[in-house]
Amino acid sequence: MQPLTETEIRASLVNASAGEASRMTLPGLHEMLWDEREYLGWIDSKVVHRAYIVQWRDGSPVGMVLRATENRMRPGMNAMCSLCQTQRPAGQVSMFAAARAGEAGRNGNTVGTYICADLSCSLTIRIAPPAYDMQPDPAEIVQRRIATLQTRLSAFTDSVLTS
Repeated sequence: MQPLTETEIRASLVNASAGEASRMTLPGLHEMLWDEREYLGWIDSKVVHRAYIVQWRDGSPVGMVLRATENRMRPGMNAMCSLCQTQRPAGQVSMFAAARAGEAGRNGNTVGTYICADLSCSLTIRIAPPAYDMQPDPAEIVQRRIATLQTRLSAFTDSVLTS
């Protein structure tokens, strides 16, 4: 992923007002390992249940404000992140909703999906599986996971952008 500046991030939000964008809490951008992620995702440290995802699309950053649901799945169950397709304990996956962009979002229309609660999909997909004689190369598997994550995130973003 290409690095992002604070200005780019704030201007990229497609489902937030200028005031909301100016008040959002940013992560430590100087600490980011940009080459090891497909998107910038973080939980707002000052607003309960609020999160953000910013990705590059067609040469421009596109950001979304997300809201995690307050309800949690029952302990002992497993859930799957719809972005990285990783099965995790239920407490590590949350339903995130995003207001649609434009008038649809202002009218209360949202779209949601299950995502890793800490938004760490980029890290999770890079955990290479053990190498076996009959399996593809682990690096090849990681590259497929990266492509799948990008495709699924793009589809979710498309649903937010659709009025």
